[in-house]
Amino acid sequence: MARSVSSIIRKSLAGSAALVAVLVLAACGDKDEPTGQPDGELDGLPPVEATAPGTIGPTLAAVRRRGRLNCGVHEGLVGFAYTDNRGQWRGFDVDFCRAMAAAIFSNPDAVRFVPLTTGQRFEALRQGRVDVVWRNTSWTMDRDVTEDVSFAGTNYYDGQGFMVRRSLNLASATELNGARICVQAESTSQLNLADYFRLRGLEYEPVVVPTEEEARRAYAEERCDAFTADVSALAAARTTLASPEQHAILPDVISKEPLGPIVRRDDPHWTRVVRWTLNALILAEEYGVTRDTVADQAEEARDPRVRRLLGVEGEFGTRLGLSDRWAYQAIAAVGNYGEIFGRNLGSDSALDLARGLNAQWNATPSGLIYGLPIR
Repeated sequence: MARSVSSIIRKSLAGSAALVAVLVLAACGDKDEPTGQPDGELDGLPPVEATAPGTIGPTLAAVRRRGRLNCGVHEGLVGFAYTDNRGQWRGFDVDFCRAMAAAIFSNPDAVRFVPLTTGQRFEALRQGRVDVVWRNTSWTMDRDVTEDVSFAGTNYYDGQGFMVRRSLNLASATELNGARICVQAESTSQLNLADYFRLRGLEYEPVVVPTEEEARRAYAEERCDAFTADVSALAAARTTLASPEQHAILPDVISKEPLGPIVRRDDPHWTRVVRWTLNALILAEEYGVTRDTVADQAEEARDPRVRRLLGVEGEFGTRLGLSDRWAYQAIAAVGNYGEIFGRNLGSDSALDLARGLNAQWNATPSGLIYGLPIR
């Protein structure tokens, strides 16, 4: 039978007596559990180290000393990361790199872009060649557990699909039985492809190539009947083909691919800097703060959520080791999440992708984009 016990412990502190009341909950049974003893299963675990608000971690300190952010990006994927005809980096992920540079330095150009292949991205982080990777990378359990990296959030919800020539008159991926399918090696796409056909008892001939670019080239040269990758990557690949209108992306989406930034696991402070910069851009869209209106709203906004976001109230940037105007600086540089999406992937871009799952949670129709509250 459970019972409550109160004990009064008297201690002498510097020659004076102090009374300390300790409430002890007794366990069920005839014998009280000893108090103050560690659980045997937790013996030997290191203590959890808390980071004080405002503490600057080693990565942010190194970035500041260097005077720029080293940002890993795709080596060339239309809409996400690519160089234009003037050699300037453009794209959805590129804008998030610039937003981080603005948050840290109040200068979106204080960033060096490091193009990385699929096979290079994790090692480049571990070796310190880059501070963060904003490159279409799916958050999976295996990567989270074994790659010694941390995912700081999700900036794009994608899924794997198939692109085929319209002349094949295919309506579904289930009609690809016996087809030759181009896929990139060492990617989640290769694993998902095998799962999809195995589950349905279908046959296929994988045409495995080292890079996404080579997969696009193999498809263009008709060395395969279909090309499989994330739907966004297929949309980007289609724009590079000689006659884009002759190719269709099938309606089947065979996987969940939450894409987002990755950082080294050994610096939780830096993970928070990346996470909250992403969240600030998402919240800015939800609250109606744009690149054109951010200055006026910083002066005139009465909504306490907007005032906290833009550094008018509170010291939330200081807690990250940044300026309290860190989010203001990022939004002023690249706009909010919706603006970044629209010009790179949406209706204002060559890809013309619908928001879909990447709509705000409170939009109509709703999506999965949901900013964490700043308070």
